[in-house]
Amino acid sequence: MNLSRRVFLASLAPAAALLSADPLNKPVGLQLYTISAELAKDFAGTIQQVAAIGYKEVELAPTFGKSAAELRRIFSDNGLACRSAHMFDFAQTPAQFMDFAKELGVQYVVTSFNPPPAVAAKFAGPNPDVNAIMKGLEGMTADDYKKSAETANQLGAEAKKRGLVYAYHNHNLEFKKFGGTTVFETLISSTDPETVKFEMDCGWVSAAGYDPVKFLKKYPDRIRLLHIKAFKKGPASITLEGDSKPVPTELGRGGLDYRPVFAAAAKAHVEQYYVEQEPPFTGMTPMQAIKVDYEYLHQMKA
Repeated sequence: MNLSRRVFLASLAPAAALLSADPLNKPVGLQLYTISAELAKDFAGTIQQVAAIGYKEVELAPTFGKSAAELRRIFSDNGLACRSAHMFDFAQTPAQFMDFAKELGVQYVVTSFNPPPAVAAKFAGPNPDVNAIMKGLEGMTADDYKKSAETANQLGAEAKKRGLVYAYHNHNLEFKKFGGTTVFETLISSTDPETVKFEMDCGWVSAAGYDPVKFLKKYPDRIRLLHIKAFKKGPASITLEGDSKPVPTELGRGGLDYRPVFAAAAKAHVEQYYVEQEPPFTGMTPMQAIKVDYEYLHQMKA
């Protein structure tokens, strides 16, 4: 092979690699909430299966009573990075959880809603009242969300003290409007851009009738993490319960085309994305579902 031909073929190699790369040229991550039931039965064995599917990143939700050191060891043994953790351990105060997260080695700590105390109390205990929680979240007022933004600012300041970054994770409820403005945009405008970032759940945004691309373009620095989720095609919904709530499904089988989302994310400051599928799992097991989800992204050619 002559030199000019070798040079030409070498020039094609980076482009060929990009054609088979994961979206954003970043490894596909999994929000472990998706497989909570399986992790509760066999944490280490389930994590091993997650790695075998091909996932390289995980995002923590429940801690399943494990220490930060134990979690770090299990993830490391399976070649998994954990750079984000949701504050799902309600037995710990936010400060305690941030110390836990720091020991775990994550970069981001994440909350959703920051609900008022009466609703937050329903999360505590071994058997939380899910129906009461949903009703409480559905009933959050404009004042409740104002306080949620204040809490986000406080959490952001506490995270910064520990060398962490705080992010707020949305659902579809944040797309109800007060005074003509969505809660989501009010939360963004009411929080400190230096210490409060966002983990945008693209599936919930789409289910509420909005385009995630719009927000990635409008807030390229605030949105640092993405949840990649699918719901079946249906009318816009801003409820978490009842017959009109969005119906979850696997990636590639829902109403959102993720190629434009990742194209917009590539021009923003998105650092990582995580598959998250909501229960119930009706057509297959959760482990089968996360394999379908992984393969959808891994083969996207984005």
